[in-house]
Amino acid sequence: MDNLEQRIQKIEERNLKVEQDKAWETSWTRRILLLVFTYLAIGVYLRAIDITQPWLNAIVPAVAFMISTLTVPFFKKLWLKIFGHQQ
Repeated sequence: MDNLEQRIQKIEERNLKVEQDKAWETSWTRRILLLVFTYLAIGVYLRAIDITQPWLNAIVPAVAFMISTLTVPFFKKLWLKIFGHQQ
C-alpha cells in the first residue's frame, strides 16, 4: 500500500509541475519578457551592423514576433479541430 501512495504522490507532484509550466507558457509575464528580449537582441544586432536608428527599427520585428506568439494558440486549436482526431 505504501508503494501505491508514493506513486500517487509522484503523479500529483508531476501534475502540479505541468500546471505550473502551462501557467508560465500562457502568462503575460512570459510574453512581455519575450518582447523585451527580442527587442533588445535585434536592437543590439542592428546597432552592431551600423543601421540607422537601430532602436526604432527594432520595434517592428519585436512586435511581429509578439503577434506571432499570440496567434499560435488560435492556430493550434484550429489545427487540432481539423487534424486532431487523426492518429
